[in-house]
Amino acid sequence: VALGLYFPRREYLENVYIDEPAGTPLLHIRALRDSQEEGVHFHLCQNLIISRARSHENNWFQIREKTGLLYLSKSLDREDFNMLSVGNWMPLSKVMLYVFLSSHPFQEKECDSATRATVFLSLINATAPACSSLTARQLCFTEMDLSFHIKENKPPGTFHQLQLPSVHHLCQNLSISYKLLAAEGVPFRYNENTTGVRVTQSLDREERERYELIAKCTVREGLREMQVEVPFLVNVLDEDDSPPFLPNGTDTADAVVEFNRKEGTVLSTLTVYDADTTPIYPLESSRKKYTGTIITEDPWISETFRVEHIFDEIHFSPNGSQVRGTRHEY
Repeated sequence: VALGLYFPRREYLENVYIDEPAGTPLLHIRALRDSQEEGVHFHLCQNLIISRARSHENNWFQIREKTGLLYLSKSLDREDFNMLSVGNWMPLSKVMLYVFLSSHPFQEKECDSATRATVFLSLINATAPACSSLTARQLCFTEMDLSFHIKENKPPGTFHQLQLPSVHHLCQNLSISYKLLAAEGVPFRYNENTTGVRVTQSLDREERERYELIAKCTVREGLREMQVEVPFLVNVLDEDDSPPFLPNGTDTADAVVEFNRKEGTVLSTLTVYDADTTPIYPLESSRKKYTGTIITEDPWISETFRVEHIFDEIHFSPNGSQVRGTRHEY
């Protein structure tokens, strides 16, 4: 069971044109490990979801089990397009595929796993455009935002491929190169030989929750050169690994009770910070995580006093970057 492996992005988008030859690579799907020893195996569900109500056997798309490269196993002709489009008058048809992960080779070829990514393919009723007609943006990046989620405390690994396999395959006369622009010391590296982007060390969400980088692409065709830059964002997913803490280490608050206090009078407050989690909704879920209890054997005290729990989201600033957390007041 793939409990640890996960996809750094849950959705992928790609265009597929009529009559692209079998073997055309479409996109590269990546996964990250939970522990260094895990193997990574990809498997494609053999059902194409055409609309909410319809599915069709997948005869056109395959994935390489070890590398996550999705490719055309059969050319998609006009007849196929008409069959897969809801009506053949439409210029494009959207189909959906599920990709699954496992730390072992897949035995069963069924579509059932908690760890899956969705691939949305736009089938376009036209042949692939000439490379010279594409903009630098189209040659360098898909329509997807370059936005990723990486879990904290996990081993390093490659989580994205900048080069577009389909463009690289079709536009071999062009020179397309990339750079990852980032501040000094950021734990991400771009490998020019593989075009992969790697997280170089395990991350700590309590140190930094979000990284904002820029992917820069240069396209050269003869003497002509075009450049395009897009945001490259990494969000760090939380693991409940840091205990709550008290400001100034004070875990005691004195309460003085005077006569004739009105009901609802606040007698004392105690504040607890948690840098590890943020308030979740419904609010009762957050409230249940921490409870305030008066420990007493005197029934009068139990009936006369109660602990109220108020909490809100706050920001900590370790190393100058903002990290969300929660302040609990009792």
